[in-house]
Amino acid sequence: MAFKWLRRKKDSPEPPEGSTEAAVPEPMPEPEFPAAPEPADEPRPTPEPDDAPAAAPAPRKGILSRLKQGLSKTREILTTDIDDLFRGRRRLDDEVLEELEELLITADLGVQTATTLIARIARQAGKIADAHQLKAQLKEEILALLPPAPPVPAVRTKPHVVMVVGVNGVGKTTTIGKLAHRYRAEGHSVLIAAGDTFRAAAVEQLTIWAERAGAEIVRHRHQADPAAVAYDAVEAALARSTDVVIVDTAGRLHTKINLMEELKKIKRSIDKKLPGAPHETLLVLDATTGQNALSQARLFHEAIDISGMALTKLDGTAKGGIVISICSSLNIPLQYIGIGEGIEDLQRFAPEPFVEALF
Repeated sequence: MAFKWLRRKKDSPEPPEGSTEAAVPEPMPEPEFPAAPEPADEPRPTPEPDDAPAAAPAPRKGILSRLKQGLSKTREILTTDIDDLFRGRRRLDDEVLEELEELLITADLGVQTATTLIARIARQAGKIADAHQLKAQLKEEILALLPPAPPVPAVRTKPHVVMVVGVNGVGKTTTIGKLAHRYRAEGHSVLIAAGDTFRAAAVEQLTIWAERAGAEIVRHRHQADPAAVAYDAVEAALARSTDVVIVDTAGRLHTKINLMEELKKIKRSIDKKLPGAPHETLLVLDATTGQNALSQARLFHEAIDISGMALTKLDGTAKGGIVISICSSLNIPLQYIGIGEGIEDLQRFAPEPFVEALF
């Protein structure tokens, strides 16, 4: 797949998913909602302002380059501090190992994961003489903790239904738009169900993303029954022979039992119209929340049986180690990681390029 370089405002945070300002297509939306890709087969670079001279197209970056850029804050902490650990020292002693453990916890690998890594590295201490060797050993041990990349869910049933859940503010709307773009780029037709009917802004934002991704959208009136929206979307997809349906749901606190029951109702409604659906239940997590993302994943999984996860905002945190913690602690595949604000920046998770980008 060709990737398009989309520039973003420096140090500009992603606006809240519920922001009404972000729902207005003109003027330019805030960074959470990047400029729409051109519908032509050969995408063009983002145009300069009218009063600026024409510039040559920016070179497209590969997946690893984009991943490295997205993880730059985490990498800066890990590599700089590991270099400092050996400054004035000649060997990997207990003091260095203790400082390294604190560093790993700071990067949000979690206490249990950090302790496991330190124990493994301590067994190789006699072979480690400098920071370069320590980084190499750390990469090797992290890879040993990570499971293989999860297989790409196949679109076998038409429509293939993906239900997307998560708490408010994690970037769920953005993730749905980027996911729709991925499916469209693979040649699939996509229909989005605007199931967050309690926030008018959410429906408007999702409509903008559907237009950018080249997807259709089913939406009901404000405060309509989300289960009815999901049902009608599947019914429409069956009538139109649509390949993929992505069902949005209202953001909710994972501790609210009644709201979890509503998610179960939506799943039952989808299954009623298309037995066996939804085929995926994707949980969106915010990397900047650190270890709280782990508790969210556990509770959502207990309530509605999550099939996969998407971890967003890795480009906005120095705690990218949460990926390692999630993968080593949960028996739920991490399918996607968000490494930027552009429509291309939702990437399939793979352990090797991720660890390479960390260092």
